[in-house]
Amino acid sequence: MDPRFPIGPFVFKPDPSQAERNACIAAIERAPAALRAAVSGLDDEQLDTPYRERGWSSRQVVHHLFDSHANAFIRFRLALTEHHPRITAYNEAL
Repeated sequence: MDPRFPIGPFVFKPDPSQAERNACIAAIERAPAALRAAVSGLDDEQLDTPYRERGWSSRQVVHHLFDSHANAFIRFRLALTEHHPRITAYNEAL
């Protein structure tokens, strides 16, 4: 198993069923509570320990998840409400 991809490689599914879409939506809905539960009780040292060599810490993963979902929300909202939405890139490493 490659530690860079602890849940395995991405597999594109071009035509998910309604049940699969509903399962993904439910997983996203449960994510904040599951994330809070996963890190509750961890001290700063634990939060700042990378999960693998040269990997991100739990704190960095939590911040990345929020940042990623917040950006996705904003992009979707603009795509739904503007006549000609423009998706702007950003330097995620910064």
